[in-house]
Order: sequence, then C-alpha cells, then structure tokens
Amino acid sequence: MSAGGPGREAQEPAGGGFAELTARLNAIADELRAEDLGDERAEELAREAAELVGEAGNEIERALRAEPGGDG
Repeated sequence: MSAGGPGREAQEPAGGGFAELTARLNAIADELRAEDLGDERAEELAREAAELVGEAGNEIERALRAEPGGDG
C-alpha cells in the first residue's frame, strides 16, 4: 500500500476499496457458514478476514486524519 500525503483523501486500499473489502468479507462469511468447510480452509479464511479488517481499519484512520479538524 502506498503512503499518501495530506492532499490524498480516502485512499483506496490495495484491494480496491471499501466496497471490495466488504464484498470479500461477506464472501468469506458465507464460505465460513458452509457445513463441509474443513478446518484448514476455515483457518485460511479467518486469517484473510483478519487482514482485511486490519486494512479497513487503517483506511478509516487515514480518512479520519485527512478530514479537516481530524485528530491524528
């Protein structure tokens, strides 16, 4: 992910954007609900979801800092 300066508001995450992050997280949730899901695949999905949530959190913090009067 590239670092942005103060003039770059609400940068898109490396994966494409909040809509894409949300869509992927929803797809992961759907797959985790599958009855035939193996432990190894569930672990992979949980790891990916954690990374995506972390990425989304970073993007939110970045967007808040870019807001006028935002606390950094």
